[in-house]
Amino acid sequence: MRNIMNVAILGAGSIARSMSRTLRGMKAAGRPVELYAIASRSAEKAEAFAREQGVLRAYGSYEEMLSDPAVDLVYIATPHSHHAEQMKMCIHHGKPVLCEKAFTPNLHQAEEVLALAHEKGVYVAEAIWPRYMPSRQIINDLLSEGAIGEPRMLYANLCYAIEHKERIVRPELAGGALLDLGVYVLNFASMVFGDDIVRINSTVELFDTGVDRTETITIKYRSGRMAQLMASAAFNSDRRCVVYGTKGYLTVDNVNNPGWIEIYDKDDRVHPIRHIDVPKQLTGYEYEVEACLRDLRAGQLEPAEMPHEQTKTILHQMDALRAIWHIKFPFEEKAPFTDMAFSDG
Repeated sequence: MRNIMNVAILGAGSIARSMSRTLRGMKAAGRPVELYAIASRSAEKAEAFAREQGVLRAYGSYEEMLSDPAVDLVYIATPHSHHAEQMKMCIHHGKPVLCEKAFTPNLHQAEEVLALAHEKGVYVAEAIWPRYMPSRQIINDLLSEGAIGEPRMLYANLCYAIEHKERIVRPELAGGALLDLGVYVLNFASMVFGDDIVRINSTVELFDTGVDRTETITIKYRSGRMAQLMASAAFNSDRRCVVYGTKGYLTVDNVNNPGWIEIYDKDDRVHPIRHIDVPKQLTGYEYEVEACLRDLRAGQLEPAEMPHEQTKTILHQMDALRAIWHIKFPFEEKAPFTDMAFSDG
């Protein structure tokens, strides 16, 4: 790879602006990254985005941008429904990919994409930012050192009043709260308790369009631990997480972008015995970009923070939830399946 990683953004929506701000900030801080290109299905939109965000090149088609030999990494910032097709396009052009969550709408599409990436030897990563943040290691270390004793139960929620957004309510865009918000609480549970699941129960409220609006999810693990999760596109929540242990509990202020972590003793629910501020960040996206920079220089094909098998595991869980809810997207030939052992082991 060249000395500076030229990043191209596929899709010119709001999340693309967040990545643009990230790349500009990283470059200003001396990191070897460049906000190199933007591609949209409209040349006018791409050019307007480039002027607004300071992007070097604008392309009115994805194919045109992917044909540019100077592109080192493509960040995909489009609705879930388009991810698989666009990642395959990148892979066929030999372009490494950082794709926004949810990686694909279902496990089958992810398996196709990752098989192609493996065959072609092209790097692919899922941009699920809490997996890359320093907060993950801080939480892991606290639990490993026994700060709350033996962890037994966790709770996490992520709810935003975003039901006015087209991508949330339209089934053809793989809409619903699960793929946009629920993916975060599932990842938090996975990072803390792992994935040896014996049962998932869930209750859902649907939009009139048939996709999920609000859901509660209860997970039982083979160890006997349990997780209670909530996601919704209908209202705002506090976004907190709590991990309960035999000697106390740990709280996180924001499941998808932690700012601080506190430890409470089991006998004092008012005063934390420890408060840990998460390191100050640029936007939070810089950690996944740094992972790509590290991996491409080392010749890796997947990030250690979110290996391909982990991406598939979370998608398997989301397929299972949609199977419970009887939600099938219009572009899916078959309804989501569940072959996970969701019964007491």
